[in-house]
Amino acid sequence: MSTPFKLVRVPSLKTVADFRAHIKSLGLDLGLDDEILQGDASPLRRKAVWNGRTIGNRWAVHPMEGWDGTVSGGVTEPMLRRWKRFGESGAKLIWGGEAMAVRHDGRANMNQLIINEANKAGIAELRETLLAAHKEKYGSTDDLVIGFQLTHSGRFCRPNDKKRWESRIAYRHPILDAKFNVTSDSQIFTDDELKRLVDDYVAAARIAAEIGADFVDIKHCHGYLLHEFLSAHTRPGPYGGSFENRTRLMREIMAGIRAAVPKLGLGVRLSAFDLIPFKPNPEQSQPGKPGPGMPEDFSNLLPYRYAFGVNPQNPLEYDLTEPKLFLQLLADLGINLVNLSAGSPYYNPHIQRPAAYPPSDGYQPHEDPLISVVRQIKVVAELKAAFPNLLLVGTGYSYLQEYLPHAAQYYLRNGHVDFVGLGRMVLSYPHILADATSVGKLLEPKLICRTFSDCTTAPRNGLRSGCYPLDDYYKTFEDAPRLKEIKSGKA
Repeated sequence: MSTPFKLVRVPSLKTVADFRAHIKSLGLDLGLDDEILQGDASPLRRKAVWNGRTIGNRWAVHPMEGWDGTVSGGVTEPMLRRWKRFGESGAKLIWGGEAMAVRHDGRANMNQLIINEANKAGIAELRETLLAAHKEKYGSTDDLVIGFQLTHSGRFCRPNDKKRWESRIAYRHPILDAKFNVTSDSQIFTDDELKRLVDDYVAAARIAAEIGADFVDIKHCHGYLLHEFLSAHTRPGPYGGSFENRTRLMREIMAGIRAAVPKLGLGVRLSAFDLIPFKPNPEQSQPGKPGPGMPEDFSNLLPYRYAFGVNPQNPLEYDLTEPKLFLQLLADLGINLVNLSAGSPYYNPHIQRPAAYPPSDGYQPHEDPLISVVRQIKVVAELKAAFPNLLLVGTGYSYLQEYLPHAAQYYLRNGHVDFVGLGRMVLSYPHILADATSVGKLLEPKLICRTFSDCTTAPRNGLRSGCYPLDDYYKTFEDAPRLKEIKSGKA
């Protein structure tokens, strides 16, 4: 049995110098500024221009699902509270709010928001709540840009029962099929079904425009349906095989949206690379306590043709050849707003969501999570250098905790990214970067996300997502006792 990995936790590193020394000890290269500039001097407060609009600063809120809508995909009080906090964050780019399913059977859970006529008024209220909160705290919304994320969950669909997969897929996957109960070719979307799916995206985009969204994100990340199509090398016909075919569905959706609502902006959240699915090491796992992560066996699957942005000869390594082709395609289509992520929280969460404490369906760290943070930041920097005219949102910063502002400022100041995106951190401390860049303000350590992963463990067990350890609202939430039982192993 291998020696267990010992993690150095970020809060134990008391100064920027301590943190920099730890980074160096890992053999990593992460840029950090020693001093955080405040007020107008801050690179985080520089304006940007997109689609004729001014975006008032350089941080963004990632889509944050709460798994807390109604069973008909409507809006609830916890959802309204979350969007209010998005407005209070100070971010001038709200990327998606949360993933909105374009139809009922495309939901990742039975409480996911559906963007349709029945829910139109509720979604409009979400946007209005966000705008009102932002205006009250910051005075104006003229430089605030809000997008809605449109999605079909594909392999991860559970629209009717929290415990039952109803997967719809682009192709059969030799590793993921068993994990997500894919047992039949009948679960593969047919070419004719995809035509109707295009219509669903167009209808959703029309509703988004009528509500007042500035853009829609055609979601291509984290293993959901459109991201899976990017790796459909083994699918026959017009939607698989060649790069042109694997991007056909995206191009048809975008063409349909532009024909229906030509003034609506378009963006894409993209997993710029993927790696092999991981699992807990069975030799180091105990009942109720998963072992450290390890890759699934892929020795008989080379060259590996079941992921996007990987080295087919070694799928533990990324390869940006096709991601660069994809970004060039977006540029050719006149789309210059791109949010970059990586991997999938369902099968290799350490890549996409580095954490000190794993969710209940995850695995313990097998390496320092900072390795994954740096990997994502470096990939974004490489893609920014290759596509200087694209506006790129970076991901993976929350794990940096106290040193998030130091890294964010460095990479913005040096032009390696255009916006720093925040996800989990917004649940516990939505205004962290507003505080960091406000004259005379100090960070509030008790609000900083420590990656306890309760926001993932809760929905993985049929509960609503939120920051149960740090947010007073969720500390006393009705789901909190049940989550505590689950984490203790008593459930």
